[in-house]
Amino acid sequence: MVKPTENYHADFAKNPVIEEIETDILLIGGGMASCGAAVEVGRWAKGKYRVTLVDKAALDRSGAVAQGLSAINTYLGDNTPEDYVKMVANDLMGITRDDLVYDIGRHVDSSVKLFEEWGLPIWKQKGDEGKSLRDGGKPVRSGKWQIMIHGESYKPIVAEAAKNALGIDNIIERCFIVKLLLDEKDENRIAGAVGFSVRENKIYIFRCKVMLLAAGGAVNIFRPRSTGEGMGRTWYAVWNAGSTYSMLSQVGAELTTMENRFVPARFKDGYGPVGAWFLLFKSKAVNGLGEDYSAKNKDLLAQYPPYGLAPVPATCLRNHQMMKELREGRGPIFMDTPTAMKELAKNMDKREIKALESEAWEDFLDMTIGQANLWAGMNIRPEETRSELLPTEPYFLGSHAGACGAWVSGPEDLSPEGWSWGYNRMTTVQGLFTAGDGVGASGHKFSSGSFTEGRIAAKAMVKFVRDHIDFTPTITTSKEELAAEIYKPFQNYLDHSEYSTDPSVNPNYIKPKMMMFRLNKLMDEYVGGTSTYYNTSEPMMDEGLKLLLMLKEDSEKMAAKDLHELLRAWENYHRIWMAETHLRHVYFRKETRYPGFYYRSDYPELDEENWKVFVNSRFDPATGEWEMKKIPHIDLIEK
Repeated sequence: MVKPTENYHADFAKNPVIEEIETDILLIGGGMASCGAAVEVGRWAKGKYRVTLVDKAALDRSGAVAQGLSAINTYLGDNTPEDYVKMVANDLMGITRDDLVYDIGRHVDSSVKLFEEWGLPIWKQKGDEGKSLRDGGKPVRSGKWQIMIHGESYKPIVAEAAKNALGIDNIIERCFIVKLLLDEKDENRIAGAVGFSVRENKIYIFRCKVMLLAAGGAVNIFRPRSTGEGMGRTWYAVWNAGSTYSMLSQVGAELTTMENRFVPARFKDGYGPVGAWFLLFKSKAVNGLGEDYSAKNKDLLAQYPPYGLAPVPATCLRNHQMMKELREGRGPIFMDTPTAMKELAKNMDKREIKALESEAWEDFLDMTIGQANLWAGMNIRPEETRSELLPTEPYFLGSHAGACGAWVSGPEDLSPEGWSWGYNRMTTVQGLFTAGDGVGASGHKFSSGSFTEGRIAAKAMVKFVRDHIDFTPTITTSKEELAAEIYKPFQNYLDHSEYSTDPSVNPNYIKPKMMMFRLNKLMDEYVGGTSTYYNTSEPMMDEGLKLLLMLKEDSEKMAAKDLHELLRAWENYHRIWMAETHLRHVYFRKETRYPGFYYRSDYPELDEENWKVFVNSRFDPATGEWEMKKIPHIDLIEK
């Protein structure tokens, strides 16, 4: 993390406006989790407590659902919460907090029904058209847990509900929160946060009694497959920089399962989703020889009971099957869309076939328009032409098929002893809550589950405020010192930009884009990126950590010429911190728990006896030291 300059200049960034805001409840983030919290806080706190929501972007198009979705991936319907827990545990190779997952499962359907009531169009089965979910309408499913939607406007619909709940005057958009503040009387108590406007020369300092940090997961930690002309094409939201994980860690919150990463198999270069093609259109993936490699490599799954033997094998193991084909030279991998479309069309008339083709395109137009553009530019018609699949670079998240995040308090009625400390979804730092991607060891929440978890956290936050209404946050660091820290990249640029004829090339500083390239290369080559087929080992990580700590030192010399580069600089501070956290976790877990997501070549096997445990870490902000430890795993639902 960037350190305050000891002798900051009076002219840094030409004297920004510094606005100080006091509030009771501070919500950081504008994605589904924060919107869920806003809706619930509006219900319980309106008129009683001051509430402020701060978003790096604009609420209507913020978060992973920004562009839209073609399906809601978590809707139980006739399934039970116990079924849901079993599915999540299997997909995450047995390492899950059953109490947190069950808590989502028992509440999530109520959130989906709210979405529909607010205007989200949900596909219904024949005969149930026009009948709402609440009135018993049966949705069209694309899998056991997924229901189809017309979701281009999914996020604006949910954002409108959040705005109505809080009131627009209580929402600050285009403000990037980059640093949390602990109370200076109580070393383990949250007191506020600092950020800056990405549109004007302005710094915000917030004081609060309770905080929700829900700023998404992390992308661009590893070198992406698409570089140069294709830079920026990633599967996960490109603006997610690990801010949730880094800021939680920096104030001493305990993290869990940060060794986990998600490597989705997606359409090559466009990163378009494959789920609907597999589940709704019944398409199959084949290798370069036209073989169904999943059937061919079925024996690989049997090596990982019970996770590979479930009706739907774990996501990482399905990747593992694909990796075998690629490593042994039987690529490229194709989605056989023409065969699938022909099979579906056998019993259809021309009108039904046209509708089917429209649904296939809508899958991308709802959520990954770039994939549709790419296909058009490459003369690909999915009903006639196969399309390549490829595993992506690694991403970090806690709401999809991943499990990164904080070790949080669970529900009192479900959690084992020691797993609940009074306020549901509160981290180990008093008053600091998280939800969605921020909660660890409980993936497969997706959009609806993240929204639901925000609601769950919000209720506990209101209770926390009520129980601590007399608390007054204490921050003695001056506003000038905080501003100097935030704007240090500006000062680096102002101090040295005239040293060279080209200000982008300068021996006294490094620009944010170059810093990100260095991080991407380092993580890719030493910590299991695409260039090593996701392999790493202790010697590789020893070298990687050495280089990463040097990079961390060099990050003090990042320079920003404008607000956009300041944004990129602070995203890099957060990414570097996230990268170190991940490396330390992978290093500590001496097994290959997630084959297909990463491989420890020095510990290639799954070790259920010694490593079916949670790996937790804590950075001590007072000493600067890291603590790594095992936490015993507890199954609350029989698997």
